Amino acid sequence: MIRKPPRHATEPKPEETPVVLPHAVITVTETGALGVTLDGIDVPPPEGEAWTRSTFGPLLDVLTRDRTITVRIEVHESDGTVFTDVIHARRRDRSEPPDTEVKTEDERETRIKSRSKRGPDLVEVTGEGFVPGEDVAVAVIVSHTDATSTGHARTLLDRGRLRSLLSDGGGEVILFGRISGTVHVRRLS
Repeated sequence: MIRKPPRHATEPKPEETPVVLPHAVITVTETGALGVTLDGIDVPPPEGEAWTRSTFGPLLDVLTRDRTITVRIEVHESDGTVFTDVIHARRRDRSEPPDTEVKTEDERETRIKSRSKRGPDLVEVTGEGFVPGEDVAVAVIVSHTDATSTGHARTLLDRGRLRSLLSDGGGEVILFGRISGTVHVRRLS
C-alpha cells in the first residue's frame, strides 16, 4: 500500500489566528508609566515620549500593527493584579480589495449609501470611562467598537437588525470595556 504524503497549505490565510500568538507583557509602574515587551523584546515608545495609561490606544496599535495581527496582551498592574486579553486583528471585507488611497468623508458616505437601496435605521449608543484604544464589546453582541483616545466609545446600530433580535424592537444594549471592565447599559427606544 502506497501512502500519500500529507497535504499542507502553501501559506496561511491572513484572517486566521496563528497557533502561537505574539505575547505582549505590559508592566504598570507606581507612576503610571508602562514597561512593554513583545515576545520578550522591549517595545520602545515614540521618540521623546513614554508609554503611559493615556497612550494605551496607540500602544495597542503598535503591538497589533494597526490591528492587522492578533496579539495576546498581559497587563501587570503595580498592585499585583494581572489582566489578560487577546486583541484580535480586524477582519477584512472580502468583497472588495483593501483601499490604498485615502478617501474623503464625502466619498465614503457616497460609497456606503450606494451599497444599499434603503439606509439603515441607526441608533447611537455611547459611554465613557474606557481605557483609550481598548476593545469595547457591544451586547446584544452584534458588533464591537474601539474607545477613542479620550476614553469614549461610540457605536451605531441598525434598528432593523435589532428588531429581529428583540421581540418588541426595544430593549437594552451593553457597552463592556474588555480591559477596564467598564460597563454601560443603555435602553433603546
